[in-house]
Amino acid sequence: MATQERYRKCLNEMFALRRFGIKLGLSTIRNILKGLGNPERRFQSVHVAGTNGKGSIASALASILHGSGYKVGLYTSPHLVRFNERIQVNLLPVTDKKVVELYRSVKRRYQGRREPTFFEYTTAMAFYEFARRGVDWAVVETGMGGRLDATNILSPALSIISNVSLEHQAYLGSTIAQIAREKGGIIKEKTPVVTGVTQAKAIAVLEEIAARKKAPIYRLGRSFRTRRTAGGSFTYRGIDETWRDLRVGLNGKHQVLNAALVLAACEILNRRKVGLQIEGVKTGLLNNVWPGRLEVVSTRPLVILDGAHNRIAAHTLAQYIREHLKNKKVTLVIGILDDKPYAAMLKSLLPVCSRAIITRPKIDRATDPARLFAIAQKIIGDVTVIGDVEAAVAHALNTVSAQDAVCIAGSLYVVGEAKEALGKKDTPVRRTPAGESAWGL
Repeated sequence: MATQERYRKCLNEMFALRRFGIKLGLSTIRNILKGLGNPERRFQSVHVAGTNGKGSIASALASILHGSGYKVGLYTSPHLVRFNERIQVNLLPVTDKKVVELYRSVKRRYQGRREPTFFEYTTAMAFYEFARRGVDWAVVETGMGGRLDATNILSPALSIISNVSLEHQAYLGSTIAQIAREKGGIIKEKTPVVTGVTQAKAIAVLEEIAARKKAPIYRLGRSFRTRRTAGGSFTYRGIDETWRDLRVGLNGKHQVLNAALVLAACEILNRRKVGLQIEGVKTGLLNNVWPGRLEVVSTRPLVILDGAHNRIAAHTLAQYIREHLKNKKVTLVIGILDDKPYAAMLKSLLPVCSRAIITRPKIDRATDPARLFAIAQKIIGDVTVIGDVEAAVAHALNTVSAQDAVCIAGSLYVVGEAKEALGKKDTPVRRTPAGESAWGL
């Protein structure tokens, strides 16, 4: 059997596991990893939780560590186009052949009472690969929550909690305080934690957990802060250091706040003699690439991909459009999952756009476009429903002028399907040269 056929068969088996749903808890992942020889104990790690910004933070820190000479594993979710994106070593996704090997290794050695979930399989595969490849550091993003997330089997050198907002309420709780408690479950005994959380109730919860576990906690705005300076750079005033003339490689003001958490993490790692030099930190921040987050894939017309998968992310994207695309007519291609606050998201995004194309990603948790249409038509006059993402993107590109913009948003699953469609040879869109950015357009 050819590698590609084995790879497809493997992924089909793994994706079929989604029918078992989400099962929070650590007993199954603990048993899987025990069967693999506890690979999670063979590398140092940084654990990243939060509602928004986890992936950007994790990828930036991995970029800095890799640029500083360390062998680095990066584990994130979901993927945009290919499963392999979830498991990276030295910023390169694992190969198709490696995915098959890892899946078979986990399946062969697990002898538990229930079938592991998709996320438990992928987490075990990532940790096993990091151990086999001998990474020095692994930067690991939680899947959902933190306390009972499969990744919480780690004993990290540092925990990062980006921010907290209402999400996955059926699993994590219905209040900010309850969700903060689940996110705060990644805080370990005497292990530093860095956070960008701002709500008083969430801060109180995290500080209570940190105090109980004797874990030093460093807060954005209190322990460290940033100040934007001329020309798009910023200054970081931190725990031990002040670093000037810093720049981020990702678009959006919020990426400076994400960078602040990364820089605080670098300071704490340096207290452990990790030896991250400022020039390497600057380069790692600037070179960080995280697809699907205000990612510009064309300039004529301007095409932007942004996951914007919850209330805060939609608000942030709306601010970006308002500030940077005010002289353009913006076509919004949007699809949203059914566990997201889709009405609030539409109310944030549609007023800054000229028209909307409602679509639906292939995942079974997608919201019925008719439901989104009923809300959208009350906010904006020009609304179309095209249920297939690829067809929706093609229609947007075929009906927009070269001087205007298309923004594809609402879910990372929509962005992933759009990104795959835009990669096809017959897609009528001009590619953006490397390094070209949406700033100033």
